[in-house]
Amino acid sequence: MTKEVLFDINQNGTATITLNRPQAINSLTHNMLTKIRKKLTSWKNDDRIQVIILQGAGSRGLCAGGDMKALYDIKNSEGTLQEARNFFDVEYETDLLVYEYPKPIVASLDGIVMGGGVGLSYGATHRIVTEKTKWSMPEMNIGFFPDVGAAYFLNRAPGYIGRYLALNAKVLPASDVLSIGGADHYMPQEKLNKLLEEIQATNWHETNPKENLTELIDSFVEKSESTSENLAEFQEKIDQHFNYDTVEEIIASLDSDSSDFAQNTKENMLSKSPVSLKVTLKQLKKGEGKSFAECLSLDLTIATNFMKHHDFYEGVRSVLVDKDQNPDYDYKQLSDVSDEMVESFFTKN
Repeated sequence: MTKEVLFDINQNGTATITLNRPQAINSLTHNMLTKIRKKLTSWKNDDRIQVIILQGAGSRGLCAGGDMKALYDIKNSEGTLQEARNFFDVEYETDLLVYEYPKPIVASLDGIVMGGGVGLSYGATHRIVTEKTKWSMPEMNIGFFPDVGAAYFLNRAPGYIGRYLALNAKVLPASDVLSIGGADHYMPQEKLNKLLEEIQATNWHETNPKENLTELIDSFVEKSESTSENLAEFQEKIDQHFNYDTVEEIIASLDSDSSDFAQNTKENMLSKSPVSLKVTLKQLKKGEGKSFAECLSLDLTIATNFMKHHDFYEGVRSVLVDKDQNPDYDYKQLSDVSDEMVESFFTKN
């Protein structure tokens, strides 16, 4: 049986974590996360290891996110809620472990980096994007919410771009990922492969890893090419429409603007689960000024409550199971979702 995650340590002081489910774009399972957490914990005080590389197997990307289909598959089994909570527990603990890690971690954000893949790599000290990067928090598409600490890092994006990204599940290229603080460096894929080889070949026992790793990476860095339509171009409109306290006000503001951007954004938002939209906006507002750890703690409460919610499973069914892209949500209109219902997602069980 193929191992879902591979670990390697070479004599030069480099350890490598390779997510190894290329057929599923390395989506994360409970088993993978448990092993990564255990390995990172044991490596903290292991002098053999000076630098860690985080990468994905195959050519499609680092990680497409958590394996939400697995959560769907257990929805009617006994102990569903506990199994789901166990998954989110270990996922968020691992994300925080990376964020607080004392040794440098180089994350290859080449190709698809979404959801749980963003959470796992966010705390790495050196996050590298390429011309192939497709970065997103796409949970809104499956009737869920952007978790893995998104209320922390999306709120750090300029203006109200974080709200826009969360509520629209936008997919970003390298230049935009850099602009919102989701990555540190850009280089072409070919250069990234050479850099990772160079890191493996360097004897980190004979040098200062933190200083020399930064110098090495800087020697490979290039200026990213902006896309024809980037976030900065729409900053003014995003700030104009997404500074409101309710989803209804945001929709009304977009509706009053006849531009293609506003109308397309409105239609995109209205195609999402009304419950997800309202819970997500409240999550981002609650996350303002909170630490990464506090946002992850909040996410655990929200995620656990989503596991009891029909529209989440219907969203997963429509996108990941039957793939008909036609969810039949119980709550079809924003007006169907009361403030009391939204608040219930933030109540610990």
